[in-house]
Amino acid sequence: MVLTIGQLAATARVTVRTVRHYHQIGLLPEPERDASGYRRYSAQTAVDLVRIRTLADAGVPLARIDALLHAQPTEFAAAITDIDTSLQAKIDQLAEHRRRIAELASGEELVLPPEMVAILNRLRGLGVGERTVRLERDWSILMQASDPHALPQWIRDKNAGFEDPAKMRLYLACDRSVDWDPHDPRVDRLIDDLETWEIEHEGNSSRPENPTPVFSLILRESPAWHRILDTLAHRAERRLSAINP
Repeated sequence: MVLTIGQLAATARVTVRTVRHYHQIGLLPEPERDASGYRRYSAQTAVDLVRIRTLADAGVPLARIDALLHAQPTEFAAAITDIDTSLQAKIDQLAEHRRRIAELASGEELVLPPEMVAILNRLRGLGVGERTVRLERDWSILMQASDPHALPQWIRDKNAGFEDPAKMRLYLACDRSVDWDPHDPRVDRLIDDLETWEIEHEGNSSRPENPTPVFSLILRESPAWHRILDTLAHRAERRLSAINP
């Protein structure tokens, strides 16, 4: 049984033009025309054409394909194994690129260890605003760069804070107060709550780092926080003066 060029192309899932191109470059032998003036192709030609198409689709150079078509079975099998190994390496590389591209959505996974990323995600889960989460992220990046030895303790303190309901209540209140009017009665209550916390934890190394350093980073855009920190600083000085007249 023989095939026309159209049937050959359809069998290999290529175009007739592609078959003729392979003829032109000498990759696929071109048969003589029969008495009717048509070129007829054998089943082996169809097999060879499928091999050419598959190898070409895999990125194998045409010059190497020509050599493989004339290789012994063992040599051909070894070459296929080598090509497969190369393709797997490319797949692994592309998978890594995809993973890193996906991380660009937030950016923090690119520069922060998983433990710190987990803290940021936990803050999001508790309802902390994205503005504050970004400040926490930026602060931790700066800390990692400037004082990496302090990082493990910072991570432990942050995780311990999640287990303290009073601390988290204050944290969330601080987060929400950023956009309050500085004379909102809630600001006064928050100042009192923060001062109470400071008094209870004075001299305690586990005292929360907020309202500084993270919330102090937003002073430029939060009049409420100008008042909160100024008032807390004034009250702290007054307490110190009372202790050391």
